[in-house]
Amino acid sequence: MSKARLVITALFVEHQSPAEVAARYGVHRSWVYKLKARYEAEGEAAFEPRSRRPKTSPTATPPEVVQLIIALRHDLARRGLDAGPDTIRWHLTHHHGLTVSAATISRHLRRAGLVTPAPKKRPKSSYVRFEASLPNETWQSDFTHYRLTTGTDVEILTWLDDCTRKAIRVTAHRAVTAIIVRDQFRHAVNTAGIPASTLTDNGMVSPPSTSCREVPPPSASPAKDAAADATPSKPNCTACTSPRRTPDPATPPPAARSNAFSKR
Repeated sequence: MSKARLVITALFVEHQSPAEVAARYGVHRSWVYKLKARYEAEGEAAFEPRSRRPKTSPTATPPEVVQLIIALRHDLARRGLDAGPDTIRWHLTHHHGLTVSAATISRHLRRAGLVTPAPKKRPKSSYVRFEASLPNETWQSDFTHYRLTTGTDVEILTWLDDCTRKAIRVTAHRAVTAIIVRDQFRHAVNTAGIPASTLTDNGMVSPPSTSCREVPPPSASPAKDAAADATPSKPNCTACTSPRRTPDPATPPPAARSNAFSKR
């Protein structure tokens, strides 16, 4: 039972004085008199919670401005122009000398039912990120375009361990091809061992297989590694001997081509 109902019960059922009730329940005597008068005037409605909204709102948008906002919305939409809050605010400022925030305009448009709510998007918390549980369980490969300060366009190829997030090998090339992907994968294997699987998209430079068990042994000489970069060795695994598509000569330069590997 609420304190207000206890006070009313003590006043009208137990016939206690307001002073006695105030002392009994530890409330101010003026509040007891106010509650008594409200109960005598309204009955049971006196126990309902009252709105705390102020009786006046000096900063509220005038009704005529609200009507102008709605009229501008209809007029702009009818003419096939943008009718968003920012555009309406611009018209109010430049054509009517009124300063109204975009948030206020948006609120009045929603109240008038002139905004179609967008469907709720899937919450990010519902996405479960794929992540390898052990090193060398899965490698990811991707390449991105980058323009040097000299204006030269390059493509940066990366082999990344999905578990440790370690960049096993990062190299820059004028244009990434299937042969380059193969050779850099071999160098990465020589550095970190053979991964159980690889993860790429369906780009034309991606290997068609997710496993590559037969790789050349690591070279004992850095000079041989450099020579291997310049002259790719003969592939000796199923993934590397599959036919490869190379970019057409008429293909635009890297800056104009879309990335063949999409970001996760």
